[in-house]
Amino acid sequence: MSERTGQPGSLLESVKGPGDLKLLAADELPLLAGEIRDLLIASTARSGGHLGPNLGVVELTIAMHRVFDSPRDRILWDTGHQAYVHKMLTGRAGQFDTLRQEGGLSGYPSQAESEHDVIENSHASTALSYADGLAKAYRLRGEEGRTVVAVIGDGALTGGMAWEALNNIAARKDLPLIIVVNDNGRSYSPTIGGLASHLASLRTTQRYEDMLDFVKDSLNRVPVVGAPVYDALHGVKKGLKDVLAPQVMFEDLGLKYIGLVDGHDEQAVESALRRARDFRRPVIVHVLTKKGFGYSPAENHDEDCFHSPGVFDPLTGEEKPKPHGWTNVFGQEMVRLGAERQDIVAITAAMLGPTGLIPFSEAYPDRLYDVGIAEQHALTSAAGLALGGLHPVVAVYATFLNRAFDQLLMDVALHRLPVTVVLDRAGVTGDDGASHNGMWDLSILQVVPGLSIAVPRDEPRLRELLAEAVKVDDGPTVLRYPKGPVAVEIEAVGRLGEMDVLRGGDADVLFVSVGPMAELCLEAADLLDAQGISATVVDPRWVKPLDEVLVAAARDHKLIVVVEDSSRVGGVGDAVARLLRDADVDVPVRTYGIPRRFLDHAKRAKILSEIGLTSQDIARQVTEAIAKRSPALENEPAG
Repeated sequence: MSERTGQPGSLLESVKGPGDLKLLAADELPLLAGEIRDLLIASTARSGGHLGPNLGVVELTIAMHRVFDSPRDRILWDTGHQAYVHKMLTGRAGQFDTLRQEGGLSGYPSQAESEHDVIENSHASTALSYADGLAKAYRLRGEEGRTVVAVIGDGALTGGMAWEALNNIAARKDLPLIIVVNDNGRSYSPTIGGLASHLASLRTTQRYEDMLDFVKDSLNRVPVVGAPVYDALHGVKKGLKDVLAPQVMFEDLGLKYIGLVDGHDEQAVESALRRARDFRRPVIVHVLTKKGFGYSPAENHDEDCFHSPGVFDPLTGEEKPKPHGWTNVFGQEMVRLGAERQDIVAITAAMLGPTGLIPFSEAYPDRLYDVGIAEQHALTSAAGLALGGLHPVVAVYATFLNRAFDQLLMDVALHRLPVTVVLDRAGVTGDDGASHNGMWDLSILQVVPGLSIAVPRDEPRLRELLAEAVKVDDGPTVLRYPKGPVAVEIEAVGRLGEMDVLRGGDADVLFVSVGPMAELCLEAADLLDAQGISATVVDPRWVKPLDEVLVAAARDHKLIVVVEDSSRVGGVGDAVARLLRDADVDVPVRTYGIPRRFLDHAKRAKILSEIGLTSQDIARQVTEAIAKRSPALENEPAG
């Protein structure tokens, strides 16, 4: 009996790689697809993970590995969380009980796991650019027999980078490059925008008179541009049929188009892919799929079709209740602030639910803008909103802000515009691996003139600092917080300038605690106290710019210790050291944070322990540092 599928001698067990898959008869493939879905549900029910996207690409992935010869042919996954089925069919099905666990399978493609995994991306809209370069490389090297296949969703096609890549791919008629558009009408949630509306029209009836009414109604609901776009479509010389034919959008770029293909008809997908492969030039294969297909709780889940559930009951689909988290608090506070101020608007980049903005969208639907997977556009659109007299709040994952740094710098900060950027999942996030850890923002944002950064330590401070941020009217502000449940509430025992004092008194060590690191710093201070080393703990609240009173406080201590859930390089610790150096204060500064390397996936607590961000590790190292400066302490135990 197979532990994975519950069936003796399962087909999935016989597939050790794409070669085995090609040996299966066509009538065996529906059985294989069922076994794959069983394993997907059982695995993600235990560990959480991206269930909905993978349920939707089962037949598509089977077809690709039957038509192409991976790893000689290269299959690239845009937003790699939809690659679970690919992993199963390339010899890793037996490891799915380790999915997203320390030392186990990554939730994204991983070069360390398999030669079949080409790129480790989990940021959307990038695969077409990889594919363009890879196909050109094979052409230049004379490797004519290799095909590059890029799978991209309709949601990722809302990203501008994808269209930059398409523009370049279309210019080359000699590249054996196949673009599979996995069109399920969704990114995380339903896909937003004009392109999405066009693709949606292609999924509906082919009766053109009905289609005209559909497009007219859809476009007329789009503010400002809708009616003119409809007029343009209605009047083109090609006529309505050609305008609405799906190939026009892509073939006008010079790309061969094959579609529409039922993505859950494996034989139909195989046939389309074989035609595309034999064409030996850039081809679009437009495949229609349903996110969550084959599992009714996912199919009927309106918000995101079980895009990335936590642990759940595989029979009912009921998720284990999640604790009260930072995201919930932000969502609640946005609704409150929205009631107080009509000028507050919110922007999300296809992450309405994950960033906590659903309550705001329900309370103020006209003041919420979902721009799709387009973080760059989100920031510059926010700049325009601010120029128009509003105060935009842009909510994104911290890791995705990296993509819009130039827009924040040149379009928002240069113009000193009042835009608040809220960074969810800041710091170590854990299970989703290297690409999702929000560990870069406190380093890259230090160089932005006029930008202020707040880091709340607990729920009351999140509410307090968000309210302060949206009051700033002479430049941008950033608020960052981690993934998961809110930290334990810690009240200040005093105030030092604008900083909260969490533990006071004459002390040897001054802890500068950045946001949720407060509890850890207080625990470390208690451990030091047991060794006869006294410690002050302060929370700056605003870590950029730093409060100048920190200079005078530093002079009264032997050692300054900065603890931050971000990169040690260029972060708050470096900013504190620079502040003291500029003031000619020579008290040493020690920074404890995330090392300059990509982190493997594991639980957050495990990663923090592995990189030394625990109270015990910090107390031990501080004790050693103080002992070197104070010979009388050399014989004290290390703690």
